[in-house]
Amino acid sequence: MDRVFFTKGHGTANDFVILSDPDGELELTPALVAALCDRRRGVGGDGVLRVVRAAKHPEGAGQAADAEWFMDYWNSDGSIAEMCGNGVRVFARYLVANRLAAPGAEGLPVATRAGIMLAVVEADTIRVRMSTPKVYAASTATVGILTVPGLAVDCGNPHLVCGLHDGVELAGLDLSTGPAVDRSLFKAGVNVEFVEAAEALDGLDRHVRMRVHERGSGETMSCGTGALAVGAVALREAGLSSGSVAVDVLGGRLVVTCDEQGAWWLAGPAVLVASGEVTVPVPGHQPG
Repeated sequence: MDRVFFTKGHGTANDFVILSDPDGELELTPALVAALCDRRRGVGGDGVLRVVRAAKHPEGAGQAADAEWFMDYWNSDGSIAEMCGNGVRVFARYLVANRLAAPGAEGLPVATRAGIMLAVVEADTIRVRMSTPKVYAASTATVGILTVPGLAVDCGNPHLVCGLHDGVELAGLDLSTGPAVDRSLFKAGVNVEFVEAAEALDGLDRHVRMRVHERGSGETMSCGTGALAVGAVALREAGLSSGSVAVDVLGGRLVVTCDEQGAWWLAGPAVLVASGEVTVPVPGHQPG
């Protein structure tokens, strides 16, 4: 048994178990991550956010001069991911709420495996300057007997954005298992977003609805980098070099913006809901 202190947080219902480990002393293993994320035997979550100083983590040390804190993100199955757009907003909320960092005039830098993200912390919303999404290939995803064309987008992690047409409804898709994709293109797996158009909204250039199947987590209520990928494709298809896209996910709404300077931003809520201690059984894991 492992006794672990945790905080629970979410961004548009994409939920995370947050572990404070400033000096990198916690023996975090795939088995422990999976046990913590178990919704019946653990805390429950789509992933784990370990809060560790960049200088104390081998993958963050190279960024320590520019960001004090490194977001060590793990999917719920114990696999490691490069980036999580909802996660980085929740991570920033945790840092500020626990007085581990104070945002500067330009925002709060957070080191990740996909580079440094800049978080602008507001009362209800956190905006994060993200990596520039790159559309790089055409591919398809298959759900049951339905095959949908899509575009591959690199957001620091891999995505496949598939637009629905011809009367296919987003709500009718069965995402209980992962869509079949081209494994030669997505050797490390891919997050697959299915998208349909939504009604126009004042002040926004596009409005869409999205569902997502995330590698290592299954279908989730939201995916921040997935929304970024969807926003990039929506603006591209509209012929716009800048603008804002509302992306409705199962857990709420995110707004993706490409500003006039070419910077990409992801905005949405980030909420801390509970803190406590959990004892989790981890087969084969020896407590540190």
